[in-house]
Amino acid sequence: MTDVNNANQAASDQDLQDLIAENDTGARQPTGMTAKVLLYVAVAWSLFQLWLASPLPYIVSFGVFNSTEARSIHLAFAVFLAFLAYPAFKNSPRSYIPILDWILAAAAAFCAAYIYIFYRDLAGRPGLPITQDLAVAGAGLVLLLEATRRALGPPLMCVAVIFLVYVFFGNASWVPEVLQWAGASFSKAMSHQWITTEGVFGIALGVSTSFVFLFVLFGSLLDKAGAGNYFIKVAFAALGHMRGGPAKAAVLSSAMTGLISGSSIANVVTTGTFTIPLMKRVGFSGEKAGAVEVASSVNGQIMPPVMGAAAFLMVEYVGIPYPEVIKHAFLPATISYIALIYIVHLEALKANMKGLPKRKTSTLRQALLRTLILLSSMIVLCGVVYYAIVFQKGLFGDAVGWIVAAECAVIYLAGLYYAAKYPDLEMDDPNQPVVELPALGETTKAGLHYLLPVVVLVWFLMIELKSPGLSAFWATVLMIFIMLT
Repeated sequence: MTDVNNANQAASDQDLQDLIAENDTGARQPTGMTAKVLLYVAVAWSLFQLWLASPLPYIVSFGVFNSTEARSIHLAFAVFLAFLAYPAFKNSPRSYIPILDWILAAAAAFCAAYIYIFYRDLAGRPGLPITQDLAVAGAGLVLLLEATRRALGPPLMCVAVIFLVYVFFGNASWVPEVLQWAGASFSKAMSHQWITTEGVFGIALGVSTSFVFLFVLFGSLLDKAGAGNYFIKVAFAALGHMRGGPAKAAVLSSAMTGLISGSSIANVVTTGTFTIPLMKRVGFSGEKAGAVEVASSVNGQIMPPVMGAAAFLMVEYVGIPYPEVIKHAFLPATISYIALIYIVHLEALKANMKGLPKRKTSTLRQALLRTLILLSSMIVLCGVVYYAIVFQKGLFGDAVGWIVAAECAVIYLAGLYYAAKYPDLEMDDPNQPVVELPALGETTKAGLHYLLPVVVLVWFLMIELKSPGLSAFWATVLMIFIMLT
């Protein structure tokens, strides 16, 4: 029986690892030179996006791309990696990439980069596509649909196909009269969808190029550096001793993970692999544990600084400044997480659940006093930082950026100094018994340097009122520096 349980647990762990790999890097795991190609292309894509968002192209007067060219290159990288990283079918090989997929990847990348490669020619004949333009557009659209199916599954591809059918057969008798229209020819449809910036290369792709990729990159770097595990540890140290503590910690850790991730799937994968087994262990059913985790992770999309892609689409389509989106998201995000914690508390009371053992016990008065001191200290610290930078701006003028950068380096070193005094925050095994919760103070101090890039991002967005792309650029540069050092 023990062997069977171990085998089932190993199979479950393997399924979980496959799910994580599928969401993070695609289901394919090649080795050797092929793996290096995937790595180098992904790194090149990231460097291109950082270059695009930085002020460097305008300083050196080199590598300046207009929005259309940038979108074309961005999509070329995306579809190339989609065909290489995601297999066509469930039984397709995982350990190597078939020749056909290499051909499809190269063809898709060429079709996506067509606007960039032939930009001058296309600009010289607006609205007058030649046969070559139409052939590339048709092939590119088909390949994009296949890349979408591989990466995101059939549903989104089917929706796109339905709308494409409507484009061509809008005047068919089987289309409801209220929806009928004259329809479009192949030439007109392909010109609109691929050769102009009204279809595939429209606002949505522009948002992905300018904002979404950089925020996803920033969140991924933070998570790989250990910030995701840090937030989970802090949440469990703070709330794990309460009734239904793991569930409350799951809510709090999802809220904190929402600081660095705008993806509901990524939040579930990051926090759920640890929180769901612990919730089940203290008495939650599998359904309720999953429901708590999903509800918490979905709400992470609106947790400031709001890294969900929908926020950036709102900025572009509606014209709302991004800082305003952050301000208006703060209250509903806070209310939703307070409500989730309260619902979890009621479930824990009904089931008479107990919390996890705590290393150090304290009275309610002591806990409230510590919380009040912490909040007051944070408010005072925010005020001191704000007025200190305002004072330095008046004192140093344009050179204040270098001064603040040096101060950030000092703060980073101070955070490392504190972190070095405490053991590294190792990933816990959710299937092992929890003897006692980590101490909140030690756990918090062990990862203070992870908060600095988030503070820099919020500062540039909310105080300096810089663009989301430039703000994410500076935060990502700091994150890269932290990972390298």
